[in-house]
This record gives sequence, C-alpha cells and structure tokens, in this order.
Amino acid sequence: YELALSSGHTLKQIASDGGLLPGVVPRNTVAIWPGERVEVVVDFSQVPLGSQVVLRNLLGSGRTADVMRFDVVRRETDSSRVPRRLRPLERLAEASAAITRDFSFDIIGMPLAWSINGRVFDENRVDADPALGSTEIWRLTTPTTMNHPVHLHLVMFQVLDRNGWPPDAAESGWKDTVIVNYGEVVRVIARFEDYTGRYVFHCHNLEHEDHMMMAQFEVRDPTSGSRADAVTGGVHVGGGHTGGGHSGGGHSGGGHSGH
Repeated sequence: YELALSSGHTLKQIASDGGLLPGVVPRNTVAIWPGERVEVVVDFSQVPLGSQVVLRNLLGSGRTADVMRFDVVRRETDSSRVPRRLRPLERLAEASAAITRDFSFDIIGMPLAWSINGRVFDENRVDADPALGSTEIWRLTTPTTMNHPVHLHLVMFQVLDRNGWPPDAAESGWKDTVIVNYGEVVRVIARFEDYTGRYVFHCHNLEHEDHMMMAQFEVRDPTSGSRADAVTGGVHVGGGHTGGGHSGGGHSGGGHSGH
C-alpha cells in the first residue's frame, strides 16, 4: 500500500512497528508493506465543514483503491498538539555486534521455490544461533526482481543502512519488519534478549512465506555450553575469522505464530 489523503493534507507519522519514533515524520504518502505497522496523526482543523476526505491506496485499483473515508461534520475545540520529540531511542552500536550474518532471499529450483540462502524451510534445521543477550548484524539481500518484507520473530531491530546510506527517518525507530527491494543490501542490528528457544524469520508476502521462504534461529543460553545443531558459519566482527554463509528457508504450511 501507498497511502495518501485525497485532500492533500500531510500525514504525521509518529510510530512504526515497535512503537513511537524519536520524532514526528511529516509525509505526503506512506508506503506500508505486509507485516509493517504505521501510526499517523491527521489534523482536520483546516478541512472545511461538510468535506469528505478519503484515505487512498495509490497502488490500488477497484476495491483496494479507497481504504476509508472521513466525514467532517462538526467543529470541536482541540488544544492538543504533537510534540516535536516523542521519545529517546537507544541506538545499538555497530561495534557491539558479535557477528554479521548474510541472508539472501531468492528463488530456486524447477518448479520454483522461494528460499533463503538457496534453502527452503526445514523444521529440523537451525540457520543462526545467537547467544542470549548478544547483539548481531544481519545483512539482507534480494537478488531477484521481487521485493521482500523481511520479518523477525522475538526481537525488534534497528535499520543501519540501505546500500550504505542511512535509513529514512520513518525507519529510524524499532522495527520487526523491513522491506528489502530488488538489488538492495539492507543491514539491521538486533539484540537477542529475554528468551531462549527457536523462532522463525521469513518474507511476509503471504505467497512467499507459505511457499517455504522461512528459516529458524535459536537463541541459546551461553552458560549451558550447548549450541544449535546444523548451524552454518558467519562473519565475526572483530574476531579475525570468516565462516560460510547462513542458510534459510520458508515453510510449507499456512499461518504462523506472532510475537
């Protein structure tokens, strides 16, 4: 979806997937991909009484073109305002990352299957094993001509950059879903805390995740001495060692559990 108001008024974005942004982001249009969440504030005080304002999907047609309609039917006194600064945000330092992992979202095989690092989902395979309390950088790429909204369960992350450039202000907060467009390299940083166990990450395009573009990571307790089985290597930041690439996948079933 690419959302805009028919009146041309600005949408003031105040939050994304993980809650409030550091500050207000004024936007004429708001792009939103499967799995993403956006909160906006709309000021109707300058809209003439009796007007109808439609929230439109500029990428839609037919029944998906008009999302909802606002009828301005009365005058009210409203002294509220949106503060310029919304909340402080802890920035995860790139230097704190213990490892950088690479995940490529691609198509393989005949018949075609959606894959991560050339492998489809296998419930018995784990493709990353972050230690509880550790910070990691994940480098996400899309070599095919499809765009993929990549979603991680368990954790919120921050977008470090797109093709080496800082993210847009609308992506400056905590997120759990990030769009990876064709040809892009998107780096995200996350701290794996609170819980151990196995969790999934996947493309949030329904037809992709339902056709095996999903993989698992297992958060391990570093004090237990055990590691997840069948985990391939990664690039250790500052560790002086480079391993192989990480593999991923999708899943063959329908829905999946959320956070």
